[in-house]
Amino acid sequence: MVMTLEAAPQPGSKRVPNMEIGDNGEAVLELWCKGAKGQFSVAGNTVIFVTGQFEDRACPPAKAQADDELVAALSEAGTWKRQGDLVTFIGTTTLRFRLDTN
Repeated sequence: MVMTLEAAPQPGSKRVPNMEIGDNGEAVLELWCKGAKGQFSVAGNTVIFVTGQFEDRACPPAKAQADDELVAALSEAGTWKRQGDLVTFIGTTTLRFRLDTN
């Protein structure tokens, strides 16, 4: 499944973070600037996300910081819920992603 973060693009960009989660929980993240791989484990409404290696990209400091904050928020999420095409990861920060259904 592929989903896109419900957020406005950063100034000077049309890019919005998205991630693809495979059948075995493997995840590919395309963030504001960086790219990363990770792994999701789901049991009921509990979720664990572990970040893998980041791709080395020349990111402006503001976008790099936003990427780091987004990955930290995903890593801190402990629960999740799905309502239709909306997937919400809940932790210290709530992140809402919309499933790409096209």
